[in-house]
Amino acid sequence: MDILYLLIPLGLVLLGIAVWAFMWAVKSGQFDDLEGPAHRILMDDDDPKIPQNKPDERLKDGPR
Repeated sequence: MDILYLLIPLGLVLLGIAVWAFMWAVKSGQFDDLEGPAHRILMDDDDPKIPQNKPDERLKDGPR
């Protein structure tokens, strides 16, 4: 029975921390766009990931 004097306040403190964390996440915008990242992975990026090499300037002028 004595353990209840410890567990009940501890449970209320943990509940308060969980509610605070949830409210902080809502206020900081964590739940604003739930579908955007899921759709973004399906979109095709037209930009190549490997940079294109430009021809060497010395080759443009021709042999000397």
